[in-house]
Amino acid sequence: MTTTSGTTTPTTTARTMTPRRSRTTTDRAGRRLAQVSVRTRITVVIAVLTAAAMTGAGGLVYALESARIERQVNAQIAQEIAEFRELQGQIDPYTGRRFDDVGSLLNVFLTRNVPDDDEMLVGYVRGEIPERTRNRYGQEVLDEPAFDAAVRDLARSGGTRIIESASFGETWVTVVPVLNTQGRGALVIVNFLADEHDELDGTLRTYALVALLSLGLITTIAAFQSGRLLAPLRTLESTAREITATDLSRRIPEQGNDDITALTRTLNGMLERLDSGFAAQRRFLDDAGHELKTPLTVLRGHLELLDAGDAAELAETRELLLDEVDRMSRLVQDLILLAKSRRPDFLVEGEVDLDVLTQSVLAKARALGDRDWRLDSSATGAAVLDEQRITQALLQLADNAVKHTDPGAEIAIGSDRDGDVVRLWVRDTGEGIAPEDREAVLERFGRSHVRAGDDGFGLGLSIVRAIVDAHGGEVRITDSHPRGAHVEITLTSKESPWPRS
Repeated sequence: MTTTSGTTTPTTTARTMTPRRSRTTTDRAGRRLAQVSVRTRITVVIAVLTAAAMTGAGGLVYALESARIERQVNAQIAQEIAEFRELQGQIDPYTGRRFDDVGSLLNVFLTRNVPDDDEMLVGYVRGEIPERTRNRYGQEVLDEPAFDAAVRDLARSGGTRIIESASFGETWVTVVPVLNTQGRGALVIVNFLADEHDELDGTLRTYALVALLSLGLITTIAAFQSGRLLAPLRTLESTAREITATDLSRRIPEQGNDDITALTRTLNGMLERLDSGFAAQRRFLDDAGHELKTPLTVLRGHLELLDAGDAAELAETRELLLDEVDRMSRLVQDLILLAKSRRPDFLVEGEVDLDVLTQSVLAKARALGDRDWRLDSSATGAAVLDEQRITQALLQLADNAVKHTDPGAEIAIGSDRDGDVVRLWVRDTGEGIAPEDREAVLERFGRSHVRAGDDGFGLGLSIVRAIVDAHGGEVRITDSHPRGAHVEITLTSKESPWPRS
């Protein structure tokens, strides 16, 4: 048993390792292929396909021409046999009677017939050669053993045999037996194909030379053209390599109007979005870190100076720290809201009655401060939007208006509709927002003139813009008349089955 186990184990191991070697070889071949440039691969493929096409065309031409030569020789032989058979039924011009002598028949046929340059006619009477037509290979053929053997084999049955010779090349030997009252003989038709084959070989040599030159020219053009076509990809690759996570400002040059240009344009758009996203993220983190630094510093400073034995100081510090924690909590909630605004599930849209929405926002806003709250106008009909988010945005605008007005000042809320365009606004009679600050206050942590006691973070209007952007609308800040700020939200409502009055 030990011997059997010892002899079996190596065999099993060898069989197991064989596929691994195959996979390793395949992997190495794949890696080598991956190292070859696309330009080289395109050029090689075009060269191989062109060479295959030219070789196939040359082979097809050779086959067709060889078949044509054979058809031509067969037609020649058939014509000679037909003429010879026709002569057999005619009158001997020397005797005035029908041919009854083989030698006379062959003599007349050979005398009257003018063969082609690649043809020779030979007459045999009782195995002897009385005469033959002229041909440069004549005597060489008669002295060729293969020719003599072919004539002897076909003397009685007739037929055609192909022989080869170093002197005269491929030769077709056709024997036509003749038998009459005066004896037996044969007409031998000899067709030389050497000239035809030499001409065909010469044509193919010329074709091969032209094909090689054409292949070289096509390969050169393919390498040049593929290099030109792939040049944008090389530029794209080099530019993409230079782009890093800290510098997304580089763009790939766009040239032409083809598929590669479309790809370049798409990548540039992607880089633009990434650059904007990363810039906004960095700005967001910088601003958030800056805003959180102050309350954290306050917390740390008061905790370090806290006298645990002083009950009054402990209570005062506790109230102060709780207030700072509340501010930090509001800041974190606002930041979370802004982060969620780019998520697809940020909005929960539904059909909302605009009149009910406007009246509801006005009722809720009255609790924000002692102001002269008014309703400018209220739109009718329904719109498809997220009621809670729009309410949140309008209340945020109302809260900002309260912060920038005095008690008893007029603050108005209104809505209007023109076709599919819905407008909702909040206006106040405060000091307004300077034109140069109107874009800045819509950004995160952006602030204009700040009144004393305003403990906001500058996130209110940015939250409004985020909500409106999620709806596909816009926020516009203008002057109110006679004074104050007018902040308007413009939305394009989706189709709703609700009737409009």
